[in-house]
Amino acid sequence: MKRTKVRDILSGENTDYDVVVKGWVRSFRNNQFIALNDGSCMATIQVVIGLDTDEAILKRITTGASLSVKGKVIASLGRGQKFEISAESFEILGDCDNEKYPLQLKNRPSLEYLREIAHLRFRTNTFGAVFRVRHTLAFAVHKFFNDRGFVYLHTPIITASDAEGAGEMFHVSTLSPENPPKLENGGIDYAQDFFGRCTNLTVSGQLEAELGAMALSEVYTFGPTFRAENSNTPRHLAEFWMIEPEVAFNDIYDNMDLAEDFIRYVIGYTLEHCKEDIEFLAQRLADEEKQKPTADRSELGLKEKLEFVMNNKFERITYTDAINILLESPAYKKKKFQYEVKWGIDLQSEHERYLVEKHFKKPVIVTGYPKDIKAFYMRMNDDGKTVAAMDILAPGIGEIVGGSQREERLDKLVQRMEEMHIPTDEMYWYLDTRKFGTVPHAGFGLGFERMVLFVTGMTNIRDVIPFPRTPKNAEF
Repeated sequence: MKRTKVRDILSGENTDYDVVVKGWVRSFRNNQFIALNDGSCMATIQVVIGLDTDEAILKRITTGASLSVKGKVIASLGRGQKFEISAESFEILGDCDNEKYPLQLKNRPSLEYLREIAHLRFRTNTFGAVFRVRHTLAFAVHKFFNDRGFVYLHTPIITASDAEGAGEMFHVSTLSPENPPKLENGGIDYAQDFFGRCTNLTVSGQLEAELGAMALSEVYTFGPTFRAENSNTPRHLAEFWMIEPEVAFNDIYDNMDLAEDFIRYVIGYTLEHCKEDIEFLAQRLADEEKQKPTADRSELGLKEKLEFVMNNKFERITYTDAINILLESPAYKKKKFQYEVKWGIDLQSEHERYLVEKHFKKPVIVTGYPKDIKAFYMRMNDDGKTVAAMDILAPGIGEIVGGSQREERLDKLVQRMEEMHIPTDEMYWYLDTRKFGTVPHAGFGLGFERMVLFVTGMTNIRDVIPFPRTPKNAEF
């Protein structure tokens, strides 16, 4: 008989039919009642076994053990559950040593501890919910763009270009690290490397996506990106996933509209399709908030925050307006900001969160950043000082989206690249799109883990990716 998922049994209406269920034991009480979970949903289903079950078998039914159960779905007489399974037979697929098993339900392990056993943390309610939500968000991303006629473009993971110009990239090489071939000047001879040149793991698929947009009009990437930034904050990873649409004929205003529609859509889709998981995570967050001082507690619960974002237009302000608001803020006047505030700075997380959480109390789109703190490909504004950039700031995490109208004018782009010491000869392919049928175009990048962080209410980005890659950490 084919296996039936617990989710399908619990969402049905019928009883008195035969099933085979397979899963892991969450609890076993009175030598008769097994709470079985198979990961298809948050809930367990109760399996009732015979009182005449062999004692040796009973001892093997421990938390974490895996079972295959054949039985009949019946209406449950117990409180809090609609159905249960009256077992006709069962098989222990995998034993679990209870004395050594690190996930005993009696002790609620800390998130820090669970990061150390990331290969097992999927089995907890919290991480089961987080990764079901992550899956649903990923599906919603593809559905949003597919339904709007975008082409999903796979951009390279190995690249010879640095899209951000920051230089914080992981090197890719097949040369011997102990004895690489050398040039006469002592440098490494990358001409003998696998690709015949120095290559790295990508920090962004944007530049290649622009090439696709110049023929397909609307494309998006959704893939892994890498940054060798020695940062141990709760908001940074060395390996993360980016969503990057690029749209021909769009300007900065079209770009803002697309990003706002996109964020609203994926949140709404997840609220609709992950109700049980969101409710669990919302309760978990509410319990955490109770442990904080009253002044530090969030005004909105998780569901209320997500619904608020869906139901309210994002505030749109210029960078100059943002700086003025910060300079006039009580936080600045009372010297509560750690970082300085003046025109020309790159906004820090504390500044972004003040604008979103204290001043406007809703997501904010900031535009018109100084050219000196933004990338070479962003379109220069008429004032000669700012570029057509946009960042979307969200409650709890600050920047969640960064984007811009791209510089489509060849002379302006070359000038910016020369100012920032970006070799135009190596980027000939990028400049060609400005020589042959250039058009206005725009795009943005959204860090997927930051979106998962926002939707789940988790506070550390390492808890929303299955196997976090951070400085000094590449286990599993």
